Amino acid sequence: MPGDALSQDPAELRRRIDTTKAHPARVYDVFLGGKDNYPVDREAAAAALAANPRGYLDVRHNRDFLRRAVTTLTQEAGIRQFLDIGTGLPTQENVHQTAQRITPDARVVYVDNDPVVLAHARALLAGGPEGETDYIDADLKQPAQILEGAAKTLDFGRPIALVLVAVLHFIEDEEAYPIVRELVDALPSGSRLVLSHLTEDLNPENIRAVQRTYTERGFTFVLRSKAEVERFFTDNGLELDEPGVVPAHHWRPDGAAPAPEKVEAAYLATLDDIGKVGYRDINDVTDADINVYAATAVKR
Repeated sequence: MPGDALSQDPAELRRRIDTTKAHPARVYDVFLGGKDNYPVDREAAAAALAANPRGYLDVRHNRDFLRRAVTTLTQEAGIRQFLDIGTGLPTQENVHQTAQRITPDARVVYVDNDPVVLAHARALLAGGPEGETDYIDADLKQPAQILEGAAKTLDFGRPIALVLVAVLHFIEDEEAYPIVRELVDALPSGSRLVLSHLTEDLNPENIRAVQRTYTERGFTFVLRSKAEVERFFTDNGLELDEPGVVPAHHWRPDGAAPAPEKVEAAYLATLDDIGKVGYRDINDVTDADINVYAATAVKR
């Protein structure tokens, strides 16, 4: 039920969790070093990593783009409200943590449809005392439901940043573009769209190999060109912020990407390839590693 995440029956949540099929939010959690996933998710992540051994850099740099975008919009554009759809599992540097550290009264609404994410909604809702956070149990394919629920926390008379980070490549064209249009149409002037998306423009062989591992597991996985990604902005009359649609690691780099925890080599040797990902430094990235476009834009 929109805006009523914490009232959900725990038994019903457990019933909804399918541990026999990988889920994008939980696979993403694996690559971020999270623990809220299942063997089937780790197996999917391991297959993707085998297909592209430096593919974890797409995930980690996508996450760091989100940090930089929220920081920039809060500090420079004065954005105080965020609607983050396809939130995923709680991790470090969630939107509310980044925004409320800069402006404690920031309001953030998270949206996801994975019951495992919902089960951890309390962690996402643990915002600062001056701000406000909420969680909506809904699918991106239900924009009207999302907007109705978000209006309980966000003021649609003031600018809102719509966050669609690494989520639209799970939706086919015939649905993706209309969904974004409906969401953007509801935003007031001065609002922003924060978007990232996988592509085969940059390093096609690597990302196509990853795509095969996901589609074999039943995921929709749409790789879009730069022009197709730009359509999410231009079709809706949005004005791209500098530097436009660029590989994620080139979007306003600030040299502040989180450094990994240092551990003994002997301990690392006990981990499998997936287990080692959380201890990899992402600052050695090259253009040959990244398959994610990223951008922000303003609604005039």
